[in-house]
Amino acid sequence: MTAADDDSSSGPALNGPRRRAPKPAAVTRERGLTAAQQVYQQLRAEILGLRRKPGEPISEKDLAQAHGVSRTPVREAVLKLASERLVEVFPQSGTFVARIPLSDLPETIIIRSALEEASVRHAAERATVDQVARLSAIIDRQRAMAAAGDREGFHLADEDFHAALSEAAGLPGVWTLIQQVKVQIDRYRRLTLPEPGRMERVIGEHAAVVAAIAAHDGDGAARAIKHHLEKLREGIDAFRIEEPDCFIDDRAPRAPV
Repeated sequence: MTAADDDSSSGPALNGPRRRAPKPAAVTRERGLTAAQQVYQQLRAEILGLRRKPGEPISEKDLAQAHGVSRTPVREAVLKLASERLVEVFPQSGTFVARIPLSDLPETIIIRSALEEASVRHAAERATVDQVARLSAIIDRQRAMAAAGDREGFHLADEDFHAALSEAAGLPGVWTLIQQVKVQIDRYRRLTLPEPGRMERVIGEHAAVVAAIAAHDGDGAARAIKHHLEKLREGIDAFRIEEPDCFIDDRAPRAPV
């Protein structure tokens, strides 16, 4: 038995006493998915949405029971998530939600910024009136979510906004690429949303991007999206201090052997 299956033991990825995880609700299998795919998709969504916190233990036994499957597909899903650096498996200790690696964040933000700057330049050249209206409507939805304090709804609207930028540019594949590289950023961004005034600032930054696109100002749109993403990068150190248990600082050089 591993630590993730025995709540009385402590694992290397946690400080302090172990919290007993709530018993998972039964899961209905989606048509066309294998058992391993179903477990993978749900567990991944929970990790990215911070419903499972960095450092939190994962019970493979509980997952198997919740999905009505054997431990084999659960193990397959866990190993796939480990390859994405979302899960850590410690032999003889257990399985845990991986902490957010600080080394990934600045580099990924730079990559994302370069891709989105290219997208908004194209959008400024070719976006239709209807596409600009759709971007504005998404911002209105974000305002409603912010007013309601609905952080999950705000995040989903944010995803829709950036996807719509790529669509307006006629480059939907760019958003697909961004989704592949921004996994750790998504977890970090979730941490930033409760910051006072954060959602309102994001809305203002999004509005500046749309205003430049509507004015067919490619340079202005590129500057606005770069500013938007740079603000995210500037906050990394502050959140590392505020939420130390959520991050792992793998940026420091290793001592010579």
